[in-house]
Amino acid sequence: MKRYFGGLVVIACLSFALPVFADSTVKFNKELDGFEYPFDVHTFIFNSQNQELKMRYMDVGNKDAEKVIVLLHGKNFSGYYWEKVANDLVKQDYRVIIPDQIGFGKSSKPNYYQYSFAQLGLNTKSLLDSLMIGKYDIVGHSMGGMLAVTFAVNYTDSVNKLILINPIGLENYSEYVEFKDINFFYARELKTTLAGAINYQKNNYYDGKWSTEYEKLLVPLAGMLAGDDWQIVAWNNALTYGPIFSENIVAKFPQIQNKTFLIIGTRDKTGPGRGWLKSGVTRKLGEYTKLGKQAHSIIKDSVLFELEGLGHMPHFEDYPAFIEAFHKALEQ
Repeated sequence: MKRYFGGLVVIACLSFALPVFADSTVKFNKELDGFEYPFDVHTFIFNSQNQELKMRYMDVGNKDAEKVIVLLHGKNFSGYYWEKVANDLVKQDYRVIIPDQIGFGKSSKPNYYQYSFAQLGLNTKSLLDSLMIGKYDIVGHSMGGMLAVTFAVNYTDSVNKLILINPIGLENYSEYVEFKDINFFYARELKTTLAGAINYQKNNYYDGKWSTEYEKLLVPLAGMLAGDDWQIVAWNNALTYGPIFSENIVAKFPQIQNKTFLIIGTRDKTGPGRGWLKSGVTRKLGEYTKLGKQAHSIIKDSVLFELEGLGHMPHFEDYPAFIEAFHKALEQ
């Protein structure tokens, strides 16, 4: 059975075997021109680190809505994967802001940029200020959770509540993992293949299962791999590993003053850097059955929702189970 996503032909087997992407895969440049996002894409132009940058974002729902929510994407995706959640929020009278962080999705891919979660947080705050939005909920998934925590700590008065969905950074990676130069990550990114990405996500995100919904999330990667700008995309992918491994987000947990909700798929075992642990380290990274509870015990006035049997992508793996917990977080 053939399906067409953004010009990409995907052949999906009913048995949910690995998909086969056609040899004539559409090519995307570094800003994903030609890949259609689920909502209109806007551009916020600003100067950062002595260069003009373009931050793309979606602004969904009634612009006069009293409730505003900001959705922060993870490292292996960008704003397009929030479509279903955004539609649900609009039905609940939210205005939904979905930025692509610099280095991701349709936003600028600088030749050089000092990435930090404080910098990405400032970029996001500047975007929201430009839209004259003063108060909002912040939602972060995966790497977006590290950014969301930093944002909430740095801009406490602007945040109503903080919702973290299977965030990484629930343990201090620098304590357990060898330091690696960005060249190490760049070399790894240059070796990226679509088959490798499929296998990684299938085994680490979805418990060995696969579906056409998961296939669609890989269309941008397939197009950029086939395009002419992969080197600069790979370079930015590498640069964004810097803050993941150098910034201790756990140390920020006691500083959070906002009501916080942790939505944790307990089957998740995402453990960045487990392949290059420091000598003598025996810690098993990515034990979300423990990490969610530990974060809950540190973050004052937090609420923990554990989704048994779900992994790193609960909002795709079992949307009904996820949205039930998400609605509870919104309502409290």
